[in-house]
Amino acid sequence: MASFSQFGSDLYTGKRSYDIIGRRKTWYLIALIMIVISLATPWLRGGYQLGIEFTGGSEFTLSDVKNTDQSIATDTVERVVSDEIPRVSQLGTHGIRVQTGQLTDRQTTEVQDALAEAYDVPESQVAATFIGATWGADVLAQAIRGLVIFLALAAVFMTLYFRTWKMSLSAMAALVHDLLITAGVYGIVGLEVTPAAVIGFLTILGYSLYDTVVVFDKVRENTAQESIRTFKQSVNLAVNQTLVRSINTSVVALLPVAAILFIGSYVLGAGTLRDISLALFIGIIVGTYSTIFIASPMYAQLRENEPKIKQADAKKIQAAEKRQREVDADADADAKATA
Repeated sequence: MASFSQFGSDLYTGKRSYDIIGRRKTWYLIALIMIVISLATPWLRGGYQLGIEFTGGSEFTLSDVKNTDQSIATDTVERVVSDEIPRVSQLGTHGIRVQTGQLTDRQTTEVQDALAEAYDVPESQVAATFIGATWGADVLAQAIRGLVIFLALAAVFMTLYFRTWKMSLSAMAALVHDLLITAGVYGIVGLEVTPAAVIGFLTILGYSLYDTVVVFDKVRENTAQESIRTFKQSVNLAVNQTLVRSINTSVVALLPVAAILFIGSYVLGAGTLRDISLALFIGIIVGTYSTIFIASPMYAQLRENEPKIKQADAKKIQAAEKRQREVDADADADAKATA
């Protein structure tokens, strides 16, 4: 623990430093590869699998079943409705959930009776619900609208708070990066995108934005001060100074989310807990990466070619070279004197 504290102290004082800003092309390439995979893989698999809340359909929930074999439900539904391919999942240790397309009232009753008979449970333990396609489309439209409004408000907030649109643009690029990769994971592993998952997406965007604001606050503080460092060096110092804090915050946030993800996936079965916790788990990791390796390097790149900054950096580089020449000259003089 002491060594890690010393590590953080060395990063803060500049005694130890990682050239994060200078290697931005590497970070951009990694991000680009991850985004391409996140977009291409779901497309190759036929697109995202939207939950029944978005597409509409019928859902049957069986409780207190002795045999949780999911193939029984699949065979039963296909026997009653031959052209229907159901989605079956286990709920907890004694529950089964069956989702289908929109069924008629008669088909719903037949499937409900057949499932009760197949799993040897009373009909009262087979709950049937119906979600209309129009309602599902409205939910999807509201989810997309909420996401767009969130990004727009976040962009305005960043611009007003930091008084520069370039910080806002960098932060928005990081948020889009987080969203694409987190959503891509759902498409890659074939999980349903449910309202709970969408809530998770919005939550991790807020987390990522908070982390970016903290780092940018330090960036603004460093670049506003008079120092011998160039603009890019000041930004790099700010990222290094907040690096340990970002790692610690992410680890602390990941631990309870990982516990919820485990409980939701393996103890209680597929459901809301798993959907939202997976989005949070992936999003926190990706959000930490984007804050450090996307937002900050992009901001430095957007600002470093401004005439005022270029002029100031040129003077600082000349002063640094002059100091280095003086140091070298003193070293040569000492060497000659010793000889």
